[in-house]
Amino acid sequence: MMRIIMNKNKLKVCVILFILGIVSGINYTYAKIDKQVAEYTSGLPFAMPEIDIPEFPDNVFSIVDFGAIGNGHTKNSDAFNKAIQACAEAGGGKVIVPPGMWLTGSIKLESNVNLHLQKGAIIIFSKRFEDYPIIRTSWEGIPRVRCTSPISGFNLENIAITGQGVIDGSGEAWRPVKKFKLTEHQWQELVKSGGAVNEKRNIWWSSEEVLHGEELIKELSKKQDVSLEEYEAAREYLRPVMVGLVQCKRVLLDGPTFQNSPAWNIHPLMCEDMVIRNIIVRNPYYAQNGDGLDIESCKNVVVYKCRFDVGDDAICLKSGKNEYGRQRGKPSENIIIADCIVYHGHGGFTVGSEMSGGVRNIAVHDCMFLGTDVGLRFKTTRGRGGIVENIYIQNILMKDIPTEAIRFNMYYDYQPPIVEDNGDEQDYIEMVEKEFPVDEGTPRFQKIYIKNVICEGADRAMLLRGLPEMPIREIELDNVFISADKGITCIEAEKISFNDVTIIPEKSPVFKLYNCSDISLQKVEFPEQKEVFIKLEGEKTGNIQLKGIDKSDIKGKIKFDKNVKSKDIILK
Repeated sequence: MMRIIMNKNKLKVCVILFILGIVSGINYTYAKIDKQVAEYTSGLPFAMPEIDIPEFPDNVFSIVDFGAIGNGHTKNSDAFNKAIQACAEAGGGKVIVPPGMWLTGSIKLESNVNLHLQKGAIIIFSKRFEDYPIIRTSWEGIPRVRCTSPISGFNLENIAITGQGVIDGSGEAWRPVKKFKLTEHQWQELVKSGGAVNEKRNIWWSSEEVLHGEELIKELSKKQDVSLEEYEAAREYLRPVMVGLVQCKRVLLDGPTFQNSPAWNIHPLMCEDMVIRNIIVRNPYYAQNGDGLDIESCKNVVVYKCRFDVGDDAICLKSGKNEYGRQRGKPSENIIIADCIVYHGHGGFTVGSEMSGGVRNIAVHDCMFLGTDVGLRFKTTRGRGGIVENIYIQNILMKDIPTEAIRFNMYYDYQPPIVEDNGDEQDYIEMVEKEFPVDEGTPRFQKIYIKNVICEGADRAMLLRGLPEMPIREIELDNVFISADKGITCIEAEKISFNDVTIIPEKSPVFKLYNCSDISLQKVEFPEQKEVFIKLEGEKTGNIQLKGIDKSDIKGKIKFDKNVKSKDIILK
């Protein structure tokens, strides 16, 4: 009843505004409910409001009418921005980018404008660094000085980027390249092309100026009240995200290909009511910070039917870094990611590591990760703080994952080593990290539910690695099938449930548990020829419950270290 009343009220308001618009000659725009979006936001395990997608007047403005020339050589910055401004001043509408190759500097979006790329249209952003003014913004979760994004929008409402064209950020002019990511021949060819190489001869930069940019930025960070002019000498180092949208409401990205970004590809920050669908996001596999989509401190977001092939995390949720992120206090929440395919990427779906404002109420379903470095990736570290919870993941297919199919890691900045099973009694090196006091900087991963997952080929099935002072907790895995070189490793975890899980590892053991408690393994299957089913270590390990498992299948296949007693294993 409440929803019906709200819709009637909205209708009344629209009628009044429509009449006023006729009288005054002003064009008004309205948002509308999209049936397909509504299907994705219904039936969720958390409350999700309806998302209105932008709707625009019939006004049409072509960049050609403002002097644009699509030969790939003529710079069209003025034409783009004049067309967008004229559209906004007319009350909104569509700015058309027709077929052609359109070179431009930075483009500034305006409210009520749909930037529409027709089929055959390619926007290529200039490699001239001066075309991107230096501004104060955010980068990797904290305030930073960077260059203006090729496409930017600040405090806007009712905006869209649509169509079947391509947006190319000319990222090769900005990005460093690490030697280990290339073949020797590729590296030699890159060095011969120009630019500069660091002293260790392992990172290529586009110029001597950008090579020393990091050093200059560190010096400026030590000063107070530094002007933007003082950053000019480091301009080439201050790589922007390609599409930077800050505090925008009612946003639609639908159709285009976004590729070759200087840093992250698409970065909505503190935005609300956003729909991202039918887009392709591409970066070279070696692209430094070449993320696909980084959703930071946003709420009410639906991402579906998208394709990603990038150089870093593909689909990533963030919410600010450390104290700044906690003070901002804006979690990423009420987000649906569905029907997406990820090819290359450091993570298929990722949370963190900058998640200090929290991440909650997330649904990920019906996605495929084909060759991503990690499939489902959760990362954080001490100092972040923040709570990641109420995450619901289901119907995920993975193939050829070089590391873990599923990874929870609370040591993102530092990774204590793991000694693989080599037949020795001691399977793990003693962690050099001691237990720290729990404070506002202690991160938490909890209440995460993963079901209906198939992975064919991974180095390790799963890694769950918490902190001694804050274990990963309340993780449920249901109906999971993974074939991998190694099995499941859990370190500092509690209240973890494995139900109807099949692991096909090449090496024993199937499970390694170190300092883990309240672990439930129910209807877990594994190859019967494996010598070790479960290996238990650490003085905190206890209450390991094995349910629905044939005792004859695991006889002689449970190993303990000196800190774990047989009573800690409970067979039901």
